[in-house]
Amino acid sequence: MKLTLGFSPCPNDTFIFDALVNHKIDTEGLLFDVQLEDVQTLNEWALQGKLDVSKISYGVYPKLLNSYTLLRSGGALGKGVGPLLITKHEIDNTTHEELQQLVTTSTIAIPGINTTAHFLFSQAFPNAKQKQFMVFHEIEDAVLSGKVDAGVIIHENRFTYQQRGLTKLIDLGEYWEETTGFPIPLGGIVAHKRLDIAIAQKVDVLIRKSVEYAFANYPLVTDYVKQHSQEMSEEVMRQHIDLYVNNYSVDLGDDGLKAVEQFTRIASA
Repeated sequence: MKLTLGFSPCPNDTFIFDALVNHKIDTEGLLFDVQLEDVQTLNEWALQGKLDVSKISYGVYPKLLNSYTLLRSGGALGKGVGPLLITKHEIDNTTHEELQQLVTTSTIAIPGINTTAHFLFSQAFPNAKQKQFMVFHEIEDAVLSGKVDAGVIIHENRFTYQQRGLTKLIDLGEYWEETTGFPIPLGGIVAHKRLDIAIAQKVDVLIRKSVEYAFANYPLVTDYVKQHSQEMSEEVMRQHIDLYVNNYSVDLGDDGLKAVEQFTRIASA
């Protein structure tokens, strides 16, 4: 049986799915037609019900409750892993009220309307109106060029923004953690409800085995991870993996599920 499977080319996703899609583990008769796309595209596809199994932002998850089932393995959730709001201007000792005013009157680049990054930004800055949505890897350049005043960065840009002379205004993940007490649900893996429940459960188990295989061979960075991260050094790839792939990627567990439920309640409201 062949299933369509979508995830991003970022090192955390290719690290997680390498063993599954490249037959380093027994896939028990399942084959996968893999689509590698940025997460906003995957979110849009999920809204259309395009793929059988897909990585999605938790920001879009409340809109998928009737069509997709959340799997326990393969996602990104944790503490200290959230998106950052950055600018090229030096701003020191800004109070929360001053930062609110600054952001409200600024143009802000966001990596996709249905992303978790947008949701977290909106929680911290509910009055911000001048948003521009773009692919995540274009945001640093947009800030540096002056196209926008500030931007929300995710993925590997967390590790490179300072090298480009950019300044952090706020860690949106820390804001979420401080206000809710929960780890941050960034992205999850969902299976379409058109699949038989037993097939969805099998996929969940296989993804877990794929993550466990990757961890068993870490810190090896495989050719599959490298070929989709050509502009990154291995050091940045490992930083990316270390930050976003953890015990919650193996299995959400009870506390991970509670964090997702809390996130979903707030996002739905």
